[in-house]
Parts: sequence; C-alpha cells; structure tokens
Amino acid sequence: MGLVDMALMGHLGSAIYIGAISLGGVIFNFLYWMFAFLRMGTSGFTAQATGRKDRNESELILGRSFVLALFFGVLLIILQVPIEWISFRILGGSEEVKQLASQYFFIRIWAAPATIGLYSLTGWFIGMQNARIPMTVAIIINIANIIFSVFFVFVLGMKSAGVALGTVLSQYMGLLLSLWFIHKKFGSPFSHLSRKQILDVKALRIFMQVNRDIFIRTLCIIGVFTFFTSKSAGMNDTILAVNSLLLQFLMFFSFFMDGFAYAGEALAGKYFGAGSKSKLKKVSQLLFLWGISLGIVFSLIYFFAGNQIVAFLTDQTSIRDAARPFIWWTALIPVTGFAAFIWDGIYIGATASTGMRNSMLAATFFLFIPTFLLFQHSLGNNALWLAMILFLFGRGLFQTFLAQRAIFSRMA
Repeated sequence: MGLVDMALMGHLGSAIYIGAISLGGVIFNFLYWMFAFLRMGTSGFTAQATGRKDRNESELILGRSFVLALFFGVLLIILQVPIEWISFRILGGSEEVKQLASQYFFIRIWAAPATIGLYSLTGWFIGMQNARIPMTVAIIINIANIIFSVFFVFVLGMKSAGVALGTVLSQYMGLLLSLWFIHKKFGSPFSHLSRKQILDVKALRIFMQVNRDIFIRTLCIIGVFTFFTSKSAGMNDTILAVNSLLLQFLMFFSFFMDGFAYAGEALAGKYFGAGSKSKLKKVSQLLFLWGISLGIVFSLIYFFAGNQIVAFLTDQTSIRDAARPFIWWTALIPVTGFAAFIWDGIYIGATASTGMRNSMLAATFFLFIPTFLLFQHSLGNNALWLAMILFLFGRGLFQTFLAQRAIFSRMA
C-alpha cells in the first residue's frame, strides 16, 4: 500500500506530496510496528501448538491476541491528538509538508483497530500452517487500496488525504474478510472460549514475556527508519523525497522475503513444537537457499533497472536526477539483507525472542548509529545509506552467530 501511495503522490507535480506521505508513513510505521509483536508472537506460539496438535491452545492464543489488538487499536484513536503533536515535534520537514502529513495522519489513524487486528489474525493463520488465506486477504486489500486511492486522488482531487482514506477503507475490508475466513475455515473459535480462559494471567504473562523482546527488537527497527527519514528531512525536501522513493526498493524486496520469513515462522514453529531438530535444520537450509537466490536476483534487477524503477515511481525530473547518485545503494540491499529476514522467521517460530532482541540492539547501536555519526559530515546522504546497509547485514550476521545457542541447543 505504501508503494502505491508513493507512486500516486509521485505524479502530482511536487515533492511536498511525496514528503508528506513519507512523514505520515514514518509515524504509522512507528505506531503499527510497535504492535507487530502481536503477529510474530501469535504465529510462533500457534505454530508450536499446531506441532503439539493442541487445537484448544491455538484458539486461546487467537482470542488473547485479538482482544489485545482491538484494545491497542482503540487506544491509538483515543490518543491521536497527543500522538500527532509529539510526532511532528520530533520529525523534520518544511511546514507545507508537515501540514499535508498532519491531514494524512488524522484520517489514517482511524484504521488502527483494523490494522493491528489484522496483525493478530495473520499471525494466527500462519501459525495454523495456512498461508493461502493471508495471501488472499493481502491481495484483496491492495487491490481495494489501489481502486479507492486512485478514485479519491484523481477523481475527487483529495491528493494525500485521498490515499489515507483509501488505506482506512481497505484495512477494514481486510479485517472483515479475515474474520469471515476464520468462521468458514475453522468454525467459530471465539464462541466457546470464556473470558477467564482468554485472560488467564499465567498464559498472558508468558505471551507478553516473549512479546516484550519482540517489542524491543521492533522499537529498534522503528528507531532506525525514523532516524533515517528525520535526517533526510533535515537535509531538504528533495533528499527526503529521494530517500523515501529509494526506501521503496527495500520495502518491495521485503515483501518477497517476508513470504519466506512467514514460512520460517510456520514450519520452524511446527517442528520446534514437535521436537524435531533434523526437520528444523532442513527447513532452515532450504529457506537460506531461497533467500540467497532471491537476494542475487533482486540485486541484479536493482543494479540494471534502478533508474527505470524510479521513473515509474515519479515523473518529476528534478527528483529523478537527484536520486541517480544514490540508486546504486539499492543494489546492495538484497544481498546484504536477506539473511536477517530468514533468521527472523526461524527465531520467531522457535520463540527465541532474546536472540532476536540482542541481534537487533547490536546492529542498531554498534553499526547503524556509529556509522552515520562518523561519516555524516564527509559523506552526507551517502552516510545514511552506508549505515542502513551495515545495519541490514549486521542483523543477519549477529543472528547467525547466536542461532546455535538461541534455537538448536534448546531442543533435545
């Protein structure tokens, strides 16, 4: 959805629209990624319950996760005014960009219950070894988002407000569709679950303990991308637009890698729950084979077709020209970043949250931040991209070193 929104804003004749969507996107990345632990924790615990063939426990996990998701979503709507005020005091950018971004924020925030609820439901489907339903829902959400956004932007002339409204409508459509699939495929798991079972203190404590580490790990990701966008905005609106467009190369690659990360969550969790170390090692090898293959393919595509991709995202010559000196960085993203995606899936499936957290902390505070601070004056915007590449590579490297102790040694 972010890629579509960025492409629509890239054809409105001004860099401020790209900047507004970028700032608004950073805020929602911050808000929603904080609750990504609901998807990750749900998929890991559900996959392990599936491996143990414990259907009742998997349904309880769904109930606990979904109740928490709706609570957090409503809480964000209640707190929208102070969240907006704090966000724009932290982020840079021109006043014109901030004004448009604020308008975008106050519309899109109403999607919070649906967006966070979808995290919970998607994680449960994956843990139940069913990736087809989340795929179907994601496709329908994105098609609906394109249709709504194009209509609001180009027919009604709503511009950045139009893409925000399109996102809200498509998210609620996806939530209702997911609930319908649960009823059709799995019956009515909520109907026979009591409030006492769902709110069991001991079970919630274990659930939140794992999710605490995932939350810290996610905060680091949020911090890195917020820092990246804030520093970009501090340079000027053109660099903000350029870096926002080039980050779409990372996001697009992540869509493909997330598929294998989700497979890692489902299969690693299943085999970890069943106590099969040999199958867990086998699936890990296959995931890395797919990961490095896709990394090479995407790096080649970005290297040879980077300018054409930027041209697709925006028709503004000034932004295309400003992006050209930095496009080559995007070719390094896939080959340096694939391992982190694959390991994330395996770690989540094995609920090895401490290793995930420690790897992320190391990559953030020993690589990303020091690299930028060391080279910001001599390399300018290149320092941001160097720091990002080292951050991606470092995550995978640290996770590789910790894998034996964090995952495989915990199995008999």
